[in-house]
Amino acid sequence: MEKDKVSRKNRWLAAFLYPVLICAFFIVSGTARAESVQANPFEGYWLSQGHDGVFKIGTCGDTVCGHLVGLQYEGTDVPRDKKGNSECNLLMLTDFRASSDEGGRWNGKILDPDTGSVYQAQIWSPRKDVLKLRGYIGLPLFGETQTWTRYQGTIGPVCKMPH
Repeated sequence: MEKDKVSRKNRWLAAFLYPVLICAFFIVSGTARAESVQANPFEGYWLSQGHDGVFKIGTCGDTVCGHLVGLQYEGTDVPRDKKGNSECNLLMLTDFRASSDEGGRWNGKILDPDTGSVYQAQIWSPRKDVLKLRGYIGLPLFGETQTWTRYQGTIGPVCKMPH
């Protein structure tokens, strides 16, 4: 008889606790996913310093990456990288992660499509709608910083930016 009471009690606990635990899991995982998306202050479209390229920066798995989605070019021939591939939608910013020791800076890599070289890089946002990108070799001291701004314009077919 006592074994029956324990068994019923266990079934009741299981019937009650499992749904509660499952709901809690989805709430926590949804919150964590929302926090990781909010943790990317660079999400969106950015106009390069020379106003000749637009990058779409977003989340790629657990890192931040960026594709070249807008280009200034004449005619109908899309610019090509060193390997002869179209630069339209070229993945150029990769593996950016928040730096643990430099508040607000993210470390990753940037591709130079003209040479095929990949450099270390940092990105950060000193103020709203401004992004700083510093590509370098070895130490950030040996690099160059560009200032990009939020892009609000349009992009035509095959990544063509309006003049």
